[in-house]
Amino acid sequence: MTVYIDPPAWPGHGRMWSHLVSDVSFAELHAFAARLGVPRRAFERDHYDIPEHRYADAVRAGAVRVGSREVVRLLRAAGLRRPKGRAQPRSS
Repeated sequence: MTVYIDPPAWPGHGRMWSHLVSDVSFAELHAFAARLGVPRRAFERDHYDIPEHRYADAVRAGAVRVGSREVVRLLRAAGLRRPKGRAQPRSS
């Protein structure tokens, strides 16, 4: 099981955010996020938004650090990419 996280470089709501993704399945991603204590409401289409202060926690829990472009490449290669503005299937 491998879950990936990019650096906290995305501004929103007065803080910086990272993206947590899986290159295998959403089930794997949801399980990792649950173990980390991340609420399901932080899941957005194909990733979890992780606040900067939780980045180190995710890495300690086993998330692999990658760049933002690598996050997108991993999602596309796994067939899990869900871009904004397109109808989305229900997540499992």
